[in-house]
Amino acid sequence: MTKILYFSWIREAMKCSEAQETLPESVKTVADLLEWLGQKSVAFQDILESDGSIHVAVDQRHAQAATSVIGASEIALFPPVTGG
Repeated sequence: MTKILYFSWIREAMKCSEAQETLPESVKTVADLLEWLGQKSVAFQDILESDGSIHVAVDQRHAQAATSVIGASEIALFPPVTGG
């Protein structure tokens, strides 16, 4: 099982802060994960369509689209952070 954490407005759109998921074998990268979540959830598909700049951390390390999620225990999804 992999814990998926949702932060900020993504959490609000998903109506939960986390979910435990068994990732299918076809989900090997961050890009695969985002596509799978979009197919699994209308709410997540809406997130992808409204804002393509979701940041991802795999086991608390910033990840890119090609980063592997195989064996990950925790994946966090959050919007870009701005500061000032």
